[in-house]
Amino acid sequence: MRLLVPHLHQLQEVLSQIIEAIIETVVDAKDVFIEKENFAELAAYLERIIPLLKELNKRNIGDAEGLNNVVEVLNQEIKVAKQLIMECSKRNKVYLLMKCRSIVKRLEDTTREISRVLSLIPLHSLNISSSIIEDITQLCENMRNAEFKAAIAEEEILEKIESGIQERNVDRSYANNLLVSIAEAVGISTERSALKKEFEEFKSEIENVQLKKDQAEAIQMDQIIALLERADAASSPKEKEIKYFTKRNSLGSQPLEPLQSFYCPITREVMVDPVETSLGHTFERSAIEKWFADGNNLCPLTLTPLDTSILRPNKTLRQSIEEWKDRNTMITIASMKPKLVVEEEEEVLHYLGQLQDLCELRDLHREWVVLENYIPILVELLGEKNRDIRNHALVILRILAKDGNDTKERIAKVDNAIESIVRSLGRRIGERKLAVALLLELSRSESVRDCIGKVQGCILLLVTMSSSDDIRAARDASELLENLSFSDQNVIQMAKANYFKHLLQRLSSGPDDVKMTMATTLAEMELTDHNKFSLLEDGVLASLLHLVSHDDIEMKKVAVKALHNLSSLPRKRKADDKRSGAQVSLLESDEDILRLFSLINLTGPAVQQNILRAFRAMCQSPSATNIKTKLTQCSAVQVLLQLCELDNLNVRANAVKLFCCLTEDADEATILEDVEQKSIETLLTIIKTSSDEEEIASAMGAISNLPESLQITEWLLEAGGLPIIFSFFHDGKHNGSQKNQLIETAVGAICHLTVPTNQKAQKKAAEAGVIPVLVQLLDLGTSLAKKRAAISLAQFSESSPGLSRPIQKHQGFWCFSAPPETGCPVHRGICTVESSFCLVEAAAVEPLVRVLREPDIGACEASLDALLTLIKGERLQSGSKVLAEAKAITPIIELLSSPSPRLQEKVLSCLERIFRQVEFKQKYGASAQMPLVDLTQRGNSSMKSLAAKILAHLNVLHEQSSYF
Repeated sequence: MRLLVPHLHQLQEVLSQIIEAIIETVVDAKDVFIEKENFAELAAYLERIIPLLKELNKRNIGDAEGLNNVVEVLNQEIKVAKQLIMECSKRNKVYLLMKCRSIVKRLEDTTREISRVLSLIPLHSLNISSSIIEDITQLCENMRNAEFKAAIAEEEILEKIESGIQERNVDRSYANNLLVSIAEAVGISTERSALKKEFEEFKSEIENVQLKKDQAEAIQMDQIIALLERADAASSPKEKEIKYFTKRNSLGSQPLEPLQSFYCPITREVMVDPVETSLGHTFERSAIEKWFADGNNLCPLTLTPLDTSILRPNKTLRQSIEEWKDRNTMITIASMKPKLVVEEEEEVLHYLGQLQDLCELRDLHREWVVLENYIPILVELLGEKNRDIRNHALVILRILAKDGNDTKERIAKVDNAIESIVRSLGRRIGERKLAVALLLELSRSESVRDCIGKVQGCILLLVTMSSSDDIRAARDASELLENLSFSDQNVIQMAKANYFKHLLQRLSSGPDDVKMTMATTLAEMELTDHNKFSLLEDGVLASLLHLVSHDDIEMKKVAVKALHNLSSLPRKRKADDKRSGAQVSLLESDEDILRLFSLINLTGPAVQQNILRAFRAMCQSPSATNIKTKLTQCSAVQVLLQLCELDNLNVRANAVKLFCCLTEDADEATILEDVEQKSIETLLTIIKTSSDEEEIASAMGAISNLPESLQITEWLLEAGGLPIIFSFFHDGKHNGSQKNQLIETAVGAICHLTVPTNQKAQKKAAEAGVIPVLVQLLDLGTSLAKKRAAISLAQFSESSPGLSRPIQKHQGFWCFSAPPETGCPVHRGICTVESSFCLVEAAAVEPLVRVLREPDIGACEASLDALLTLIKGERLQSGSKVLAEAKAITPIIELLSSPSPRLQEKVLSCLERIFRQVEFKQKYGASAQMPLVDLTQRGNSSMKSLAAKILAHLNVLHEQSSYF
């Protein structure tokens, strides 16, 4: 119906309706089931129309009949788009996938029509803003040129469907895979029940299409349904059984001879791919193509000339041949079953061979074999004395089992089926390989796995096979053990058979109750020395030591017991172990530390690296402080530095990482006792040559963590540490979190070269270009990098007053002198970045101010420390002015509310000095009053007094107040 808009208020009302409809359409576009990216693109186009419509709605447009007509058409097109989106949000997902090409075409048509309508709006005559005109003009062009395409995955599915319909006789597996692909493409579960439900809804949708008498679409959808109905999920096992026996019972019991028309006149054999020539005669495709390739252009039957370019598939004849073959095969399969229970072994072997050939030919044949109930007969044959019969039965059962979980479960339900297969594991290698392959296939069904693990002796046999010289058998046995590891009881059986892989996995990553079970198993097992060594190599030590620091007392005790069982250490009992809540730890004394750590010198590299990993894990646990202290006290640092010099890269890397842990918050004197110049050189060599990013970061981190010392600084300079460390600020090889960690540690290491007590080192660092990089990190670095960069900049700035060069006074006639040099606003002299390390010249003040607003307290405090160097002593007035110009004073005041008392005290000391100056007291005092009053009530004693002193500067409190 045509929408008339004769008056202004009606035009505005329709414009409002269109805006509302666009917003609804954009929101609804997020809920479509298919072509999400294409609909998102349309939604983005529509959103860009809204500013124009709002502008038109605001303007007092007079008689604009042309605009009325355009708005009417635009309204209709938006409704078309909205209707398309609603269809794609509510209709069956599978149906929408089948229609994705037409959906994309409708999307493209609608988009281009909206573009055409928009281009009819007389934008320039309506006094619309130039920015909107420019955007709408560009939008029209984009929409006019928009090309929507179905997703690649959807196109591939449609091509497979078309191919399957043409082939007609595709296997069930083809339909199964196709249905799964469809499910994944439209975002539904691939579970059988979900697939069946969606398929039934799809068929219902098709019935609605047929009711609407869209004949072409109905035919197409019927073909798709016929193809997908071959999938397992499309019908239940019972439905398949009924369908099968209904057909089979109608066939009779004798195979039929092929019709004469089924034979190829050239090969005299039944055709597989019959094709017609230009004269209408039918031949096997490969035969007639060879006839032509040999230079013949006459018909083989009539010897009359042929158009060799014309060969038409004879689909009707092909279908008839396939139906004849299926009928005879169905009869053959049904008639063979009684012949497998005769006493003649040769006859049984003959028919088993025939049955195997049929099963290998097509999955449809396998389905008929299962429906004919061959499985119990095949299982019974596993008990035959003849090895060849047993092997044939194992092979056929595996072929059948590969078809799906239904068949696997049928096999498992036969009495003694799994036991019979397991018995074959203990026989000769050929039969053993077939049995393990069958069990592996069966184990892919979750419901069958449990049956396999329960058979006595099964896991022991599989563990033995997993180390077999036969690669295929060993691989299958290992994979089967992997599948059976779902059960804790199976894992324990594997461990008792000396197969510890899954026990170790659960011990390191399982839930607490599973960890407890596995640790208890290790604690109670009788372990050989070989097993203990193997477990150490496999990393059990790290897992158990991690459990030692667990909150649960029983878990601690079991982990300790397992460690003692593993290492044969005598378990020490302490009186306070029995107290409720007592802390149980294997490493409660220096003796324990030495025992465990001494294994590093007594074992090979594999065990060494596991011990190092274990201690590193403990150094990152809740009891880390105690462990670190004990390690440093028992000369572990010295041992680790020696290991850092080894050629074994794995041991070296783990030693470096543990050393880095020990240097964090360590006792400075203890660390410095063991660190020598050679230690610094070793760490720098690792940084320069290692390909292990974590090792590099740890080596750099260790340097960063070392105490500030003139000696450390000198060693770093002498070993060429500055260029090595500084290179990581410009290194493009590292990305992501590892890059961040490397930069954090590199900035920490640079701190050693910026201490104000060693201006020689500062000078070299500044000349290398360190300061601009530090300033850059204030904006781009992580919180830790910002903190460390601010620390270094503060250290540089400490030296600036003494290095700022005095301004030369004019001598003689000033009019003939060079223009005077501009002095630094803080230091009142000539400053440069490289000569005096001035924060103002380095443009560091504003970035430092921005860090004051960071959520990380450490970064805020370090930044404040750097800024406070500008107002020390006589620089108070000039420095305060620079801080005010950089808008630093307001964020400094805001830090009065910080949760850190130390930071609050620094801010109070800073403000007490700044507010001595009338200019700053008048400008900023009011904003500081409330936080200061709060600190006089809630702060500690020193903060209360300092806050009250500042309030006195601000004339809020008398200097005789009780707060002082």
